[in-house]
Amino acid sequence: MIRRFFKRSRFNEKYADVIAKYKIPRAFLSVNRHAVAKGVLVGLFIAFIPMPAQMVAIVLLQPLFRFNLPLSIALVWITNPATMPFIYYVEYQTGGFLLGMHNLPHVAMSLEWFEQNFDAIVVPLYTGALFYSTLFSVAGYYLVQRLWIVSVRRHHRRRRS
Repeated sequence: MIRRFFKRSRFNEKYADVIAKYKIPRAFLSVNRHAVAKGVLVGLFIAFIPMPAQMVAIVLLQPLFRFNLPLSIALVWITNPATMPFIYYVEYQTGGFLLGMHNLPHVAMSLEWFEQNFDAIVVPLYTGALFYSTLFSVAGYYLVQRLWIVSVRRHHRRRRS
């Protein structure tokens, strides 16, 4: 299942040449249960944090946690320009609810409105972002771990029979 998907996407000769040419460390591209699960964890956590240069943050975190870098970078794009307003609005509403703060009565999608209400938005937005980042990244980590184990067990059962 999930393990087969990642194991099938092995590198062909073109990819191997690019990796050798640019001296990309193999740890950045490793496909094992822990590297993929940590890649999902870090990618989803950073994806839900409203910040610029999310992909740069992923690359800077890679040497510390050693995860699958392409997967994490792909997951960061969950919050792309089309989904960002909706996700951040839900995070803002959730943060306001968790903090017991009253939400702003009128929300306008303009730079002037954002500049005027920045102080009232920041704390609930980042509280909601931290809530959803933690929730989805930890859930994704354990889901990948569990699906990988189930996939390995299923493979062993099929080999035995």
